[in-house]
Amino acid sequence: MKHVPHSRDVREAARARLLERGVTIESIAEIVYQMQAPYSPHLSLKDCMDSVEAVLDKRELQHAILVGSELDMLAEKGQLSEPLLSIIASDEGLFGVDETIAIGAVNTYGSIAVTTFGYLDKAKIGIIKQLDTKMDDGQVHTFMDDLVGAIAANASGRLAHRLRDMVDFGEEEMRERKGLY
Repeated sequence: MKHVPHSRDVREAARARLLERGVTIESIAEIVYQMQAPYSPHLSLKDCMDSVEAVLDKRELQHAILVGSELDMLAEKGQLSEPLLSIIASDEGLFGVDETIAIGAVNTYGSIAVTTFGYLDKAKIGIIKQLDTKMDDGQVHTFMDDLVGAIAANASGRLAHRLRDMVDFGEEEMRERKGLY
């Protein structure tokens, strides 16, 4: 029988991989804050960090982080065959697989997350821009910039839904419903 890793191990590996690649929870939360603050005047960076933490518990996102970051690292080491190595290492514009993996992980939080991902993919704000333009140092972030966009889009979508539910149901019921999101 094949070994299936424990969910805790997968979650910890995905979070560790983000840090190894220079991505912090706070850097993602700053993007979420930029996306959601215009709609919620009482929003805090902590709210955004909590939302990022929550979406990182989703297996689809964890798997996407592990697959995409592994491909980026293999490209850095020259351990992919051609022409795939050159396509990933140069972040070739028509490749699209990086966005496909990321958008597959975005569907969890509905159309608001999908449209936010599309915006972030074009606008490239915060850490996404840093990852997208970091090519002189030998690091490859072809997948990571899109994965960070997916995490931020999911956290934004989750937050938007929770903020609306807070208006509809109130704080007490939302505490009781904590595990639903």
